[in-house]
Amino acid sequence: MLRGIAVLGVVLLHGFHWQYAGMSFGPWARRFVAFTQPGGLGVNLFFVLSGFLITGILLDSKDKPYFYRRFYTRRALRILPAYYLLLMVLLLMRSSSLAFLGLSFVYLANMTDFFGVACDYGPLWSLAVEEHFYIVWPTVVHKVTARRLAIISAAIVILTPVLRATSFALGHRSGLDWYTWFVADGLAAGSLIAIVLRSGILRKQVWTLCWMLVASASVLVAAGRPFGITTRNRLLGAGLQYTLITVVCAGILLLFLLVGTSRAKSFVNVSPLRFLGYISYGLYLNHFLAFRVYDLMCRRYFPSLLPSSGHFALVVLKFALAGGGAIAVAYLSRKYYEERFLRLKDSLVPKASGFDAKSADATSPQAA
Repeated sequence: MLRGIAVLGVVLLHGFHWQYAGMSFGPWARRFVAFTQPGGLGVNLFFVLSGFLITGILLDSKDKPYFYRRFYTRRALRILPAYYLLLMVLLLMRSSSLAFLGLSFVYLANMTDFFGVACDYGPLWSLAVEEHFYIVWPTVVHKVTARRLAIISAAIVILTPVLRATSFALGHRSGLDWYTWFVADGLAAGSLIAIVLRSGILRKQVWTLCWMLVASASVLVAAGRPFGITTRNRLLGAGLQYTLITVVCAGILLLFLLVGTSRAKSFVNVSPLRFLGYISYGLYLNHFLAFRVYDLMCRRYFPSLLPSSGHFALVVLKFALAGGGAIAVAYLSRKYYEERFLRLKDSLVPKASGFDAKSADATSPQAA
């Protein structure tokens, strides 16, 4: 369900605030557009989820045979088919530059600035960050003890905001919200939670940790507001704002885990959000393209349907048609395209006794 919430937030952001925040609408419409602005925090939630789930999978399979082959084969079969299909579609539609697609092909969509290339398809930057995590983290988990892994994860959580603040202070302010080394604290925080929950911690202690995370973030926001913690245009906010968001996401993750394993689990088992979670990977990939295609078709054939100031109903119409189309395509892709590759996992990965591969994969951030 958390995946569904995360991807819904991103889709709402791109469907409303990202394009239409500067347009003039009625008071209620303006409030709704402003309400969708925090939807981008869904990416932060995805990072924490990925760190938590992937580290858990790696820890649980650490002593099993074929550690690397198992992980990388299953990750590749889950992620790459839909990812490279999207790159092919963007190429055929000429919706992104060849240079950008080439960099995205090797998972550098969040580093295009270094090559003087524009990021032509925004959602791919966060996937590049996760791919970097997948490349490096298995070796780290495999080589160190759980205690040292916790220390490494905690160090990343602490040092990443310091790195952001230092870069900001030195005048290097681009990429603070998308270069891998500037956003690694979200993945590390999720990893730290996975380690803590495997340390024998009691359920009551998990509840305490959950509320401590949320409360500490709230206190720091209140205390730091006069000093610019709520804006990334000032030093304190540039360094700590994303970390505070990560802390809240970590608390929310723990809350959902606790409620989901209690008698109140129905509260975190909402069918529409579970469905969005099931198609979250494909929807995250294609929703941006769906909005582009809608605009292209309207400019060519139905210019009167293009959203404009004073016509919020046209924005809603675009979201309903393009967003609905993106959901339909994501579902068809998951069921009839991606699942074909998922079924290859058991045949391509050697089985290891005592390890339930299907169970581990079911908890992966891109699986449903």
